[in-house]
Amino acid sequence: MARFNKYWILIIIFLVVIISIGGTVCCSRYSSSQPIEIYTTSEPELLGTIYIGGAVNNPGRYPARAQDSLQDIIQAAGGITSTADLSNFKIYIPQIDEGIQPQKINLNQAEAWLLEALPGIGEVRAQAIIDYRCQNGPFHNINELTKVEGIGITTYEQIKHLITVAD
Repeated sequence: MARFNKYWILIIIFLVVIISIGGTVCCSRYSSSQPIEIYTTSEPELLGTIYIGGAVNNPGRYPARAQDSLQDIIQAAGGITSTADLSNFKIYIPQIDEGIQPQKINLNQAEAWLLEALPGIGEVRAQAIIDYRCQNGPFHNINELTKVEGIGITTYEQIKHLITVAD
């Protein structure tokens, strides 16, 4: 039995020596002058929104993040249309004091859910706009909206700066 204890003591001493040598090697390789890099996997910081319009499939405002490229933003807008002129495009950055114009809703193309987003236009009035458009053809100017049943001059005045009648 004494022999068994001697083996255990030798094994323990051997392990302590190995751990000590390993710790010393690890400490000697670490240099306190090197910075420690910390990586996070959280969502990148949102810089704001960007409006993209023209020959894209879904013009509108999209969130812009620090790592987004122009291609990322174009893809967010549904990609370019087949009629896009890629040899000529504009990037416009407004001054701080410039007011941001809201995106206008096209009465000739908007679906009911989009029309319902307008102030004073609910489900019934949105459907009335679509029905008017189907019966009378496209709107020629925004004033024509007052001809739709249930939409008076008060509602029109509330939304006239938010609508357009482009083809």
